Amino acid sequence: MKGQSKVRQDVTCECAEGDRPFVLMNMAMTADGKIATANRRIVHFGSPRDQAHLYELRASADAVMCGARTAEAPGVTLGVGGERYRRQRLRRGLKEGHLRVIVSGSGSVDTSASVFKRSDLPILILTTERAGKRRLERLRKVATAVHVCGRSEVDFVAALRWLRREWGVKRLLVEGGGELNAALWEAGLVDELHLTVCPMIFGGRQAPTIADGAGRPPLGAARLVECVQARKVGGEMFFVWRRPAVKSRGFRPG
Repeated sequence: MKGQSKVRQDVTCECAEGDRPFVLMNMAMTADGKIATANRRIVHFGSPRDQAHLYELRASADAVMCGARTAEAPGVTLGVGGERYRRQRLRRGLKEGHLRVIVSGSGSVDTSASVFKRSDLPILILTTERAGKRRLERLRKVATAVHVCGRSEVDFVAALRWLRREWGVKRLLVEGGGELNAALWEAGLVDELHLTVCPMIFGGRQAPTIADGAGRPPLGAARLVECVQARKVGGEMFFVWRRPAVKSRGFRPG
């Protein structure tokens, strides 16, 4: 259909490391690079087309990952998106629903959040020893599995290997927030970035970006990506950026 972008039905991805999933990240940001307002109350601002694109990407993934604060946002369930997307998954030979992966190094996840009220999709929680025994026990009551991977910081290399080995995750979709994204970029684990630029300005020195955290101050230390697709739909721009030397056949414009 004109003005739409689609994920290919025959999803196959090549990954530089065969023992971890192919990692694609999907984010929407304002024209000034913000993914939420400074008070973080406005976190969903993309168009219906951007929302559909998110569900299309979820329908191509074995698992969807986000940070604890993203998962705790009101109404967030990390769901499939409806029967249309379930059918897409089945046509690709995937399970009817994806795994949901929540990351919290401290284990401070609000177990009363909406995401835990949906029981049809498994929830895996990645945390560290910093969480402590009491928090781990609380999380195990609401999650399918809780995996400790690291002392104070999540070891994402080990975590992704665990997801591939124990849960068969070959394609992992990451949906933020900024600190989780930054950690994955820093570890060199992001293979592909789908980025929607929305026609608005938030401003705000404290407003989060797609990759927060300490950053990489020297220009020579910056992560290089290659823009492989750019498309304007309505007032938004849809980009696909790829890590050099990584090949993917997981996305094609409509």
